[in-house]
Amino acid sequence: MSTRRSQIAEALRVIAPKVPAFERDAILDHAQDSTGLKTASPQTAAWLSLVSYIRHNLTEYDDLLADGYDVDSARHFVVDTINEILADWGCRRQVDGDASPD
Repeated sequence: MSTRRSQIAEALRVIAPKVPAFERDAILDHAQDSTGLKTASPQTAAWLSLVSYIRHNLTEYDDLLADGYDVDSARHFVVDTINEILADWGCRRQVDGDASPD
């Protein structure tokens, strides 16, 4: 495992210690491979990837966009689900409805 990936994995373990292994690996892949996160701190990369993974894979967000909702409205409708999953995964931080990462 690369040093950067190890650092992000440790940050993710601290942020959300109960993330299931399959989801953890997908989140780490995204954090490591995303061009936009290359210069982000490991903590920031872990958080942004975590929230993005949940939003796109575990909520109806993409379906809402496909149905014609704008990004802000779609995010509004899934924020509670995101926060429930974050809490289930041991995360103390929550996403607010206004400025959530993608």
